[in-house]
Amino acid sequence: MPDGGFADTYSPRNVLDDPSFRILAPGEVPAPDANIAAFYNPNHEIHLVQKPRPIPGPGQVLVHVRATGICGHVHLLAHPERCVNPIGRDQERCSLLEAWKSRRFDDCDRRVQCGSGHESAGEVVEVGEGVTQWKVGDRVAIEAGVPCSKSSCDYCRVGPEVVFFSTPPFHGTLTRWHLHPAEWLHRLPDSLSFEEGSLCEPLAVALAGIERAGLRLGDPTLICGAGPIGLVSLLSARAAGAEPIVITDLFQSRLDFAKKLVPGVRTILIERGTTPKDGAQKIKAAAEGAVKVAIECSGVESSIHTAIHAMQFGGKVFIIGVGKNEQLFPFMHLSANEIDVSFQYRYANQYPKAIRLVAGGLINLKPLVTHRFKLEEAVSAFHVAADPSQGAIKVQIQD
Repeated sequence: MPDGGFADTYSPRNVLDDPSFRILAPGEVPAPDANIAAFYNPNHEIHLVQKPRPIPGPGQVLVHVRATGICGHVHLLAHPERCVNPIGRDQERCSLLEAWKSRRFDDCDRRVQCGSGHESAGEVVEVGEGVTQWKVGDRVAIEAGVPCSKSSCDYCRVGPEVVFFSTPPFHGTLTRWHLHPAEWLHRLPDSLSFEEGSLCEPLAVALAGIERAGLRLGDPTLICGAGPIGLVSLLSARAAGAEPIVITDLFQSRLDFAKKLVPGVRTILIERGTTPKDGAQKIKAAAEGAVKVAIECSGVESSIHTAIHAMQFGGKVFIIGVGKNEQLFPFMHLSANEIDVSFQYRYANQYPKAIRLVAGGLINLKPLVTHRFKLEEAVSAFHVAADPSQGAIKVQIQD
């Protein structure tokens, strides 16, 4: 490994400076074995590129990526007009995209391109020197967050300093052939499909939140937001024994989906213009009392306020959602009611747990995938994922 750790090993320059790298023309049909990938840029443009097929070095594995889910935070790439006057969930996603543009895209490329995808699973096709735990044909889930692994790096021992594939400037896993450190792959049992292996990434997010929120058997629990992360949090909270569970959203269709997923969940439609206190009253009525734990999956200020006002004394609001850079919280209400507020950036040590829970039948991820596309159709897949009228929960690209 170079002195700079994985940041050097997976530098985008290794791809972008290769003479074979090129952006495919709209409608161009690549060769069947070409290493194509879905890339994006600060202008919100999504397109296919062709890049070199990597050769694994010491400690590396080449994976044929068989399934990749589209994360909800990238839907604005397909619809830049939503960043003009963003509302609701769009606010945090626009803030995230603008942060990427200002802080990271400048490092990305002379053509300013970055690869997407971090929810992936696939099949080992080649192993590098010294790799003994994997062989050709092994089925794996790909953990996208990789610490630099330098012995001198304190952050590697606590979590935040990582190469996270698809976060600029690092290219993502939405590609045909992906090079990955051997120690950051996870074996899929025969009973799990590549589709389920891909979904272990958002499940890992939810499991980290459930763990750090301290949710216990029988805790009355609120989940704010019925998007993919909210839904896997719902499945995780049910598996952890939360009861009752209330879930909120702005769209009735998503609440209906949540009800089919976990029939015992109690759903609350938050209509636009509803005050946080009024929303909290509806939640308390549904839960037959204040809740002890809230898993906030939107990052929207009004939703966080609603969760706070729905809490019992000494409860905990755990925020998974990504929100605006600065927000106002009801400080004295939190203080007087000893309500804890905690946040999640990423996760650690969750993939093995996620695989065990799915393989053991405690969590069923299969219903979450509502749309499937071929890798060559990745651009269309992004547009479907970005269009609420399509009713997509989780869009997957498969190869």
